[in-house]
Amino acid sequence: MRDHRKHPRKPVELSLAFRIGDGPRVDARCRDISLGGMFIETASPAPFGATIEVLLSLSGLKQPAVIPSIVRWTTPEGMGVQFGVMGARETHALTELLGSL
Repeated sequence: MRDHRKHPRKPVELSLAFRIGDGPRVDARCRDISLGGMFIETASPAPFGATIEVLLSLSGLKQPAVIPSIVRWTTPEGMGVQFGVMGARETHALTELLGSL
């Protein structure tokens, strides 16, 4: 199977949360991440095409980053999301994280 991702993903173990719309915060784990997206391990994946907010603690940021994302695929174990537009601080913190992996 060929990988068509623009940004290669790196394996990682991170705690995070996500929210669908104004819904409740759902705690989950990240299995891999790139500048373009991540795989979120959760027993409650959002449906394909859903817009979610990923809440991720990143080094150098006082508050968790809130990253708008779109669900691009799902499995029984979780979902693959594509990140939307991030601010400069969030992008820098994510780039630093990826450089340390």
